[in-house]
Formats: sequence, C-alpha cells, structure tokens
Amino acid sequence: MASWNALSPSIVEYFEGEDFYRCGYCKNESGSRSNGMWAHSLTVQDYQDLIDRGWRRSGKYVYKPVMNQTCCPQYTIRCRPLQFQPSKSHKKVLKKMLKFLAKGEISKGNCGDEPMDSTVEDAVAGDFALINKLDIKCDLKTLSDDLKESLENEEMKKEKNSKKEGSNESIHSQAIEEKLGSGEPSHSIKVHTVPKPGKGADLSKPPCRKAKEIRKERKRLKLMQQNPAGEHEGFQAQGQPPSLFPPKAKSNQPKSLEDLIFESLPENASHKLEVRLVPVSFEDPEFKSSFSQSFSLYVKYQMAIHQDPPDECGKTEFTRFLCNSPLEAEYPPNGPECGYGSFHQQYWLDGKIIAVGVIDILPYCVSSVYLYYDPDYSFLSLGVYSALREIAFTRQLQEKTSQLCYYYMGFYIHSCPKMKYKGQYRPSDLLCPETYVWIPIEQCLPSLENSKYCRFNQDPEAVDEGRSKEPDRLQVFHKKAIMPYGVYKKSQKDPSEEAAVLQYASLVGQACAERMLLFRS
Repeated sequence: MASWNALSPSIVEYFEGEDFYRCGYCKNESGSRSNGMWAHSLTVQDYQDLIDRGWRRSGKYVYKPVMNQTCCPQYTIRCRPLQFQPSKSHKKVLKKMLKFLAKGEISKGNCGDEPMDSTVEDAVAGDFALINKLDIKCDLKTLSDDLKESLENEEMKKEKNSKKEGSNESIHSQAIEEKLGSGEPSHSIKVHTVPKPGKGADLSKPPCRKAKEIRKERKRLKLMQQNPAGEHEGFQAQGQPPSLFPPKAKSNQPKSLEDLIFESLPENASHKLEVRLVPVSFEDPEFKSSFSQSFSLYVKYQMAIHQDPPDECGKTEFTRFLCNSPLEAEYPPNGPECGYGSFHQQYWLDGKIIAVGVIDILPYCVSSVYLYYDPDYSFLSLGVYSALREIAFTRQLQEKTSQLCYYYMGFYIHSCPKMKYKGQYRPSDLLCPETYVWIPIEQCLPSLENSKYCRFNQDPEAVDEGRSKEPDRLQVFHKKAIMPYGVYKKSQKDPSEEAAVLQYASLVGQACAERMLLFRS
C-alpha cells in the first residue's frame, strides 16, 4: 500500500503496432483492432488519465481500440450520478429486490432481457483461454534488479544535491521491485482481448429533473453521510433501522435512488442483503477469507452464462483478470475513506456471496470493470441492480471527495444492438475519439445512426489538447537507467524503435508519457 507521499512511478511495457483478432460483438474473425501495453504498475492518476483517452484495463493488460479501423468502435461512456434519476425499468428492478428481501417474493416472467444482466463491463474480461495459452516468458528478476539499481543511483544523486528534498522526491525502489517481481510477462508479447457481449435493450429517454429536486437530494445525501452507523466502507446494508435514512419523499415528489435502494424492511424480513467493499489484495483478511467462495461463484457464472469450459475459468484465470490489478492503493488525506485502487463489491445474501462487482476507485470516478453473479438469482436482475448500487456509491463518495463525481461504465457500442443498454443510465457522456472531450450522448446518437465511427466534437478547429507535443521528454527505462527519450534515441539505430515509441506517446498523451516509465529492452 502506497502512502500519498511515497508513490513510485507507473511502469508500462508497450506492444508496438496494432493487432487484428476476432470480434466478440459482430463475430468478425479479424475485424477487431487495438493497441495494448502491459502495466506492471499504475498510479490511480495515470490510469484516470488513460481511461480519459480511451484506454481500458483487463487485469494488468491495458488496451485502446483503434477506433477508425476496428469493426465495432467502442466509445468510453460515463454517467453523471449527481443528476441521475432512475427510470421506470430501474425502479422495477429495485422494487423487485425489495419484495424479494421483505417477503421472499419472486417475480414471475422472464428477466433475461434486462440490460446489464450479464456483465457490467463486457469488453474488459477478454478471452481468458487465448491469453493463458500464450507462451509468456521473461527474466523479471533481471528487470527488477536493473530498475532497482537505477533508482538507487538516482536516489543517491538526489541525496547529495539536497537531503531535505531527497526524502520527498526520491523514487522508492523497494516498492518498484515488488511490482516487477509479480511473475507477470515482459518483452514482446501480443495479448488479445476478445469481448463478450451482454444482453441489450432500447435506449430510454432521461427523465427531467427540477433544480429544487436536485437540491433536496443533495441535502438528503449529506444527512446520510453524517450518520456513520451501520456503514461498511460507504455502503449501507439492506434492512438497517429506518432512523438511518431520511424521511420518505412526499407523494408528489419522485423517490430518489437512495429512497428506493435503502427503503426500510420489516423486522421479520425473509432475507438479508449486505454489500461489502473489499480491497483487491491478498494481504487483506476479508478478501483472503472470502476468496474461495468468490472464485467458486465466478466459475459457476462463467460456465452458465458464457458457456466457458472448466479449463478456461480456473483459479489462474480468475486471479489474473479479476484479482491482479496494476493499480497502487493510495490514501490521500482529501480522498475517500476507503482510499483509491481496485475493489470487489461483494453482495452477501443470507450469509453467502451471490454477486461480485469488480470496480476501480479513481480520483474522478468509480470505474466498473466486471460483474459475476449466481445464475440461480438471475430473476433479481443483478446486473442492473449492481449498476444502480454503484451509482449510489459514487454519490456517497462524492460527498467527501467532491471531484469524484462520475461513474464510468466501460465502452458503449452503438453498432451492436445488444450493447446499447449503457445509454439508459442518463445523463451520460461519450468520449470524442479524436479530441478526448466529453459530449452528451444525446448529441452523439444522430451521428452514430449514420456512421459507426464518429468524431463527436463538432468544432472542426478543435484538437487533442493533451497530445504528445514534446516526445523527447517521455521517460524511458533502459539498461538499468531512467532517461528522457531524447537521450535514449541517440543510442538507437533501428527506425522501427522510434516509430513504436512515438506511437506510444501519441496514444497515452504528453502528461502520462512524462510520468510513466516506458520499459525498453
């Protein structure tokens, strides 16, 4: 766990060029195209900046679709939780859960068409079998030792220059050695991620909200935040005493998301639901003690929902994709109480886990990674329910950390009918793939009806403000030393090496290129 003043740099290994592979949405055998890199470690700020440029992680593999060439363009989508109001279909799901908890009532009919009932982030899981079949070999010990030596030399230089500044500015080699000693791959490896589409529904129009309603809702959230009783890392358990919650909305006012989620249950309720936020770390006792049950649930889900054979959803695959995260846990004084990093949100029903939402908590957002659940409880529409809980959770975090006010839902794929459901969580924005600014989804949809690939920014003069402007300032780790690219390139004769580094710089942007260490063999 990193303290706020002792953060070591992000370390990434870029796989030059693009690769074609089978698309999990349209089933085109070679239509999907992306760039990728292996993240040995990432600070939460670097990953926040990367996803704001269209990147996404699958375990420690971080990828970015080549938007104007891939068969099914994947647009980063974010919801604005502070203005979110549940739709009629969302309310039905929440009421269905309350009826089940209160009376054990199971709704009749087929729930298979509920949006987000399969996964919260469909594109990020990847093709487990393909990646694990790769022959991944590298000398991580050498890489770790080299970087450690380089950082120690740099630390010694800084100590000579200024002992006072040295303690704050020196890079912590021990932490980096731990990152690189994780047994994960290094050197030239092509890793493909094949998305698995979820189930869809038509877009619904966002309900209008008055300013007065928004003010009342914010006041209600503050009251909830001020009463810490019964909270578990920012989440309330279902069935808490009514006194924990604000008075119910008047009949002429629409119920807020919190009213619907945290409605009080009778003392003799049939079931008890508890949501626990657990850091993704084998050093955490709660994560460690629940690992076996969580893994068994994952296997059951993958085999039933995605028809994966047993050998493709083993403990290695589960750990690599949903437990191993490149994000460093950070606990800044002005951040959320749970800190930043990767977490599992476990849904415990009557003492057993029935669903797990994998999320990243970043400086400006809660980013949904994946959801797996017990197929026996499909009638509860756990995909929709968990998304609504995560939106409510984001609102609670925002009360203490004002800039943390977005809920990222992964990728929106308009060209795939089954993947339009994420547009139901309004208001939401799509990321312009050329200028990397956020545009309200309502303004994007007309263009997407005419073309799969669109530049959403309507200003023809607008450019990518975060683009790579000074590639020579990019940080490279090479032969036991950290150096600017301007120094590194003088020793390189292969023209393809320059093309690869410049491509990396253009994709990650100037800020990340200067902060992150790009490993070159």
